Amino acid sequence: MRSRSNSGVKLDNYARIVNQTILRHQDPVTGLLPGSVEQPDAWVRDNVYSIVCVWALSLAYRKNADRDEDKAKAYELEQSVVKLMRGILQCIMRQLDKVEKFKYSNCTRDSLHAKYNPQTCATVVGDQEWGHLQVDATSLFLLFLAQMTASGLHIVYTQDEVDIIQNLMFYIETAYKVADYGMWERGDKTNQGIPELNASSIGTAKAALEALDDLNLFGAKGGPGSVVHALPDDIQNCQSILNSLLPRASTSKEVDAGVLSIISYPAFAVEDMSIVNLTKEEIISKLQGRYGCCRFLRDGHKTPKEDPNRLYYESAELKLFENIECEWPLFWTYLILDGIFINSQEQVQEYREALDGILIKQKDGIRLVPELYSVPPEKVEEEYVNPHSVERIPMGKCPLKWGQSLYILGSLLAEGFLAPGEIDPLNRRFSTIPKPDVVVQVSILAETEEIKQLLLKNGIEVQTVADIHPIRVQPSSVLSHIYARLGRNQRLGLTGRPYRRIGVLGTSKLYIIRNNIFAFTPQFIDHQQFYLALDNRMIVDMLRTDLSYLSSHWRMTGRPTVTFPISQTMLTEDHTDLDPAVLATLKKLQDGYYGGARIQSGKLSEFLTTSCFAHLSFMDSGKTQASCMAWDEEEEDRGCFAEQPVHEFNFGDETDDLPEYLDHLLATTTPPQELPATEKRTGLSRFKAAASRTREMVSLVRKAKDLQIHNVHMYLPNKLFYSPQPPLNLRDGTRPQTSQGPELLLTSECNLPRDDTGAVDYDALARLLSETHNLQDQADILYILFKDKGMEWDTQLHGTGTTVRRLLQDLYEKAGDMRQWGLIRMISGTLRKKVEELDWACTDLLAHQKHLTVGLPPEPREKTISAPLPPDELVSLIDQASENNITIAILTQEIMVYLAMNIRTQPGLFSEMFRLRIGLIIQVMATELAQSLSCSGEEATESLMSLSPSELKNLLHHILSGKEFGVQKSVRSVETGASPAISIHEVGNVGATKSERAGISKLKTDIKMLEERRLSWSEESKSQHTHTLDVEHVDPGRCRFPSIESFDGMAEAPSAKDNRHGQWLRRRRLDGALNRVPVGFYQKVWRILQKCHGLSIEGFVLPSSTTREMTPGEIKFAVHVETVLNRVPQPEYRQLLVEGILVLTMLADVDIDSIGSIIHVEKIVHIANDMFYKDQKDLGAEDSILDRDQATGICRLLYDSAPSGRFGTMTYLTKAVAVYVQDFLPTGSCALQ
Repeated sequence: MRSRSNSGVKLDNYARIVNQTILRHQDPVTGLLPGSVEQPDAWVRDNVYSIVCVWALSLAYRKNADRDEDKAKAYELEQSVVKLMRGILQCIMRQLDKVEKFKYSNCTRDSLHAKYNPQTCATVVGDQEWGHLQVDATSLFLLFLAQMTASGLHIVYTQDEVDIIQNLMFYIETAYKVADYGMWERGDKTNQGIPELNASSIGTAKAALEALDDLNLFGAKGGPGSVVHALPDDIQNCQSILNSLLPRASTSKEVDAGVLSIISYPAFAVEDMSIVNLTKEEIISKLQGRYGCCRFLRDGHKTPKEDPNRLYYESAELKLFENIECEWPLFWTYLILDGIFINSQEQVQEYREALDGILIKQKDGIRLVPELYSVPPEKVEEEYVNPHSVERIPMGKCPLKWGQSLYILGSLLAEGFLAPGEIDPLNRRFSTIPKPDVVVQVSILAETEEIKQLLLKNGIEVQTVADIHPIRVQPSSVLSHIYARLGRNQRLGLTGRPYRRIGVLGTSKLYIIRNNIFAFTPQFIDHQQFYLALDNRMIVDMLRTDLSYLSSHWRMTGRPTVTFPISQTMLTEDHTDLDPAVLATLKKLQDGYYGGARIQSGKLSEFLTTSCFAHLSFMDSGKTQASCMAWDEEEEDRGCFAEQPVHEFNFGDETDDLPEYLDHLLATTTPPQELPATEKRTGLSRFKAAASRTREMVSLVRKAKDLQIHNVHMYLPNKLFYSPQPPLNLRDGTRPQTSQGPELLLTSECNLPRDDTGAVDYDALARLLSETHNLQDQADILYILFKDKGMEWDTQLHGTGTTVRRLLQDLYEKAGDMRQWGLIRMISGTLRKKVEELDWACTDLLAHQKHLTVGLPPEPREKTISAPLPPDELVSLIDQASENNITIAILTQEIMVYLAMNIRTQPGLFSEMFRLRIGLIIQVMATELAQSLSCSGEEATESLMSLSPSELKNLLHHILSGKEFGVQKSVRSVETGASPAISIHEVGNVGATKSERAGISKLKTDIKMLEERRLSWSEESKSQHTHTLDVEHVDPGRCRFPSIESFDGMAEAPSAKDNRHGQWLRRRRLDGALNRVPVGFYQKVWRILQKCHGLSIEGFVLPSSTTREMTPGEIKFAVHVETVLNRVPQPEYRQLLVEGILVLTMLADVDIDSIGSIIHVEKIVHIANDMFYKDQKDLGAEDSILDRDQATGICRLLYDSAPSGRFGTMTYLTKAVAVYVQDFLPTGSCALQ
């Protein structure tokens, strides 16, 4: 018998520790571990962490085996791990109804439970009696399931279990927008059961999805059926939200030691090393003590001041826990593991030594990791005065199995029994290594042969959809339908993935489905219901956004491939050439660099070797006979698709049409092979074949309609499919070339048709529709009919069924062809159309910790959105907040989508903004146009509504960027029916005139010339219309756009000789509307609140008691301060109040205990205003210049003064603060120097 090696003896010692502290508690039936004697339940998170050391020890035994007994020992330990993991799987299998509900609802009551009975796997408390929704616990189970499977363990046994794991991935894939109770089971730190978005949950979910993607759950023995899939866009969404949240842990916790688990072992979820280091520094500097780290600031758990008789805390009570929070040795085990993975021997040694000093030593020599160290009750006051000075006592579970397990794991790694790669077989630890530059492949496809020739004429060689056979191109909605079948299992009642949009990362892979290669077009090509896709500049802008997003976020093997189809709508109106914006983009793509991304353009077939591929084997089952897959005219005559069942079960879901659609598609889009000359058919035979093919194509279109796939013809290489446009029941709005120009509403020369009683004759009014050419007039008539008779009123213009709705739809399409954006928006609002992406955009903004408000200030008209809403609820809230003003309602939807686009690609634009006030942004846009174009509020509203979507997005981007910009009317010939274009340009200081630097560019066009042109349009319109109507007399503002309320005195401000006039007023107005504040503003407000009883702003008080609940860096505190500031409706006045508070916060650093009771900030601003007014009067300023704002009484000139300088706002505000608080300042020193 061989003598035991030194390493073998050490391993046996670790086996003894593992057995004593963990395995002896494992339930022999279920394999689960109870928490402790006092808390016998099995928590999912604790169980997974506790078994990790057993898994690590089994790997160490297998690696360092001296003799056969060691291999046997390794196997025994492995089976203990498998038993526990399968025990958790059993618990989940008993709650599959919850998994199914939660995928759709994301509701706390539908979540899986967080703890179970260790003997029976049953639940132990009710759905609402515990903070069960803990996405990180489910994710942790999945992450370790993936790592353990990759290391060679067999945990998943059957195909049913594979489907369960796949559905659990759907359960966690929306973690980036799910507010849960987090790692500590309490949600908001007041412990009142309020769920919140937690960084630890999002990070663990991201890691689990990445680890499981394309993993075979049966290990080396598995086939394609046991592979699970994650969607890259969900992973990237988690990444984006993490980056925007860290180093904060949640809304109520500015820092949380639990985040160590996602910036290092086990999740390694953060890819940016600077964020990892910043977060780690925050945790160590704010939470570390002599016995470990606190979980988070003001954590009352097991402190002497906590009331054990109630679960929740009072808000003001949290201050009591400051400096006496319990310290957890657990977090030092994470820091030891972190040191090992970053290869920092100093860190490993430092924390191992520190941990050794606080472990509890047993008689048998085993060292235990206690749950926490608490301040003894009699030493609380001493600890308050001198934090980290008193000796603490261990409390809670001993050992805390989770901590004990990580301690053992750290020791095995530190002593060389294991290498880091062995407990991380999926290489998560390399997530922070910089990725190589991404080259984005772009394949341009022509919808028709004609478009292909047009492109060739411009020097761009492309293929049509027919040319690229056997590769097939489909819209992204088909991919959504395909993924909706993933993980579907009728026996278990699992419906697969909820039908959700697939983002650009998902559509940029090539897919192998039923042995055919599929490419999918990006999501933005699919836009159908809303008018954004009518604007080719917008399409091009979305393409640029997607390419730039791909170049910075692509992480997969192989290059991304974007398929960009050129359709009829991308041509000029006469269809003789490409739209200039599209053509310019295509030429830039050929150059190899576009939108900050490296581009390789070419044919799809050339990209097959370099692209990223995904094999969707789950679509292989349920396919029809192979004979149907190839084009065979003999088969066709017998009707290959005659009524045969294609799938085994019906789950009451529209996606069941999918296999039939794919079968039809694969069969009908395969070009017929040439027959040998001897077998040429007779005429009748050819006719039969053609008729049969047509029948199948029609059947295919019907399937496509069932699947809600729009513009099918774009993806099918067959002339049959160019679906005719619905007939327009209205007169054509095009006129002879001479009269093309902006439509004017006609003046009040003739009235609406009346009947004998003098009432409006609606039938005659409807007949007018067929006689008027002017689209604006047609819209006005339809608006009157809609208002008075309703949407479903039958005009009977072309027989029955010609309802107002149908006519509005026709007019919408006509206005779309003419690109009349004002009309398009008005009809869109009337028809209550909604952006397909609206709820997604809203959720995206909320997930980035931005609250939204819709409607114009003040409250209650302005409504706040702080949690995701279902689409219909969201639209009705917008309508309610807009007070049924179509203009504001439709612009709100549009701007919400643009904000989401911007936050996705440029999150930096939104730093220090916690609430986006869309109503106020719209108001500022109208004001900008009114000022820049020197027009009234009504004309500015008209101009705003007439901007194309791309121009509106551009204007919004300029406002968000904070750079100076100017707005001008383009002095170019006005295109057919389109509104006069407006150009928005950035204004730099270099080489710009003073007027441009001020950002106010006056109209350069000759007013007289415009007037003459307008008169000529008017005359021609009159000569063309025999029947006109007087809209002015109907109902003022009824058919025109209701004007957006504009700011007082926005256009009629006196023109000063200095062209910089209005620059600072404008800057304050923009910053106020966007809630922009100086860096560190909220932390300074928190400090000043500690020295007074509160700040009063226009009658609303921000009490000092807020600081007893919230810490300075919390998002919750920032939102609280913003809420009070947002009670001020005028953004420029709000910004002046912010400046006043900023001056006031300087007093926080002065060595005084108190600066009074409640400080009235508006009084300080008014004192400053009076001083400014007096100084200006003394210098002989005229009254006209010193005009006061009626709403606030502030001198307009003060709004327009620079912050610094002799007459700067800060100068006067500093003097005003000194006057206001002089009684409290220490005498004999210049406190406000």
